[in-house]
Amino acid sequence: MIRHHFEMRETIATVIAEEQAFIDDACSAMIQARQELERYIFRDPFFRTTFEPYTPDSSDLTITRMAKAAARAGVGPMAAVAGTIAWAGVEAMVKSGAHFGIIDNGGDIALISDREVLIGIHAGTSPLSDRFAFIIPPKKGIYGICTSSATVGASISLGIADAVTVLSRDVALSDAWATAVCNEIRPGNTSVFSRLDPGEVDGVCAIIGTWTGTWGTIPHVVPAKVTKERITAGFGF
Repeated sequence: MIRHHFEMRETIATVIAEEQAFIDDACSAMIQARQELERYIFRDPFFRTTFEPYTPDSSDLTITRMAKAAARAGVGPMAAVAGTIAWAGVEAMVKSGAHFGIIDNGGDIALISDREVLIGIHAGTSPLSDRFAFIIPPKKGIYGICTSSATVGASISLGIADAVTVLSRDVALSDAWATAVCNEIRPGNTSVFSRLDPGEVDGVCAIIGTWTGTWGTIPHVVPAKVTKERITAGFGF
């Protein structure tokens, strides 16, 4: 198994695959996705700054995926950027014949796997942080496991949650909803869950201190120790 550290300006990701060729293809695809984004932002800076859903003047896949996911979750398109870039990388691995591949883009994960995978949850200073992992069963298609936090990292959040993890087959949507739920959820107030569509989102797990809230179907949880070297530090762009 090959584990590769990828950086391109604000994008900081960990790429895991069984062959170097798959790693190379994933990195090339993420570079292309970032370039699409940067070209569009250059001519439409509002796309980067708005916190509201936005209809872009672009047919580029990166841009349209971000905008569509953001509109469903009621957030700005940049809320879906990390998941969208990770998605592009795993797609490239699949096109090259990979049956296993993981990209962790600062806590926003896209994967395809022919085996069980453990995904640990880092939740900052919460007592629950780095203490457990989800068992993700084999996935024939690409899957998104994206986490947003108001207390970890430099990404903008309007909430207080230490971690909100959203699982969906649409990786961009997983990322956008992680931001939306993190912005709104509070202990005792999970009304944001009423906006989720079980046809689009499989499950949500939120952590605020020692409080947890869940929605939908959550993978089986096992005790785990998440070490610092396994955490991909990113900036959410």
